[in-house]
Amino acid sequence: MAPMTVPENVLAELRTAAAAAADKLATNIAGLDVGDRLGITDAFLICSAPSERQINAICDEIEHQVKTQHGSAPLRREGRGSGTWVLLDYGHMVIHVQNEEERAVYGLDRLYADVPALDLELPDQDG
Repeated sequence: MAPMTVPENVLAELRTAAAAAADKLATNIAGLDVGDRLGITDAFLICSAPSERQINAICDEIEHQVKTQHGSAPLRREGRGSGTWVLLDYGHMVIHVQNEEERAVYGLDRLYADVPALDLELPDQDG
């Protein structure tokens, strides 16, 4: 597999976001190095939650922790009204918080199965 292309500062922010998601009980948290494949962002963080309320809580905590620890805020937040998939676009990283059904239907994990997975430095979890 290709070597990782995610800059260290972006990886640090992604790990902060992953830890924030885990703190709010997100499941199946995955980091993907999509920079070579997409060219418009360096990394994806994908995670799941069972309800609109939890999806929004996860996104709020990610925004808070990334802003507090790194001074970054998303350029946009999309999907709050749908409750099934919220996207936080930071430019250098894009965070997808989906319910399990949306994640299964759209299959970002499968679509990007050929890119390197990132070590998020999380304790073992389900997924």
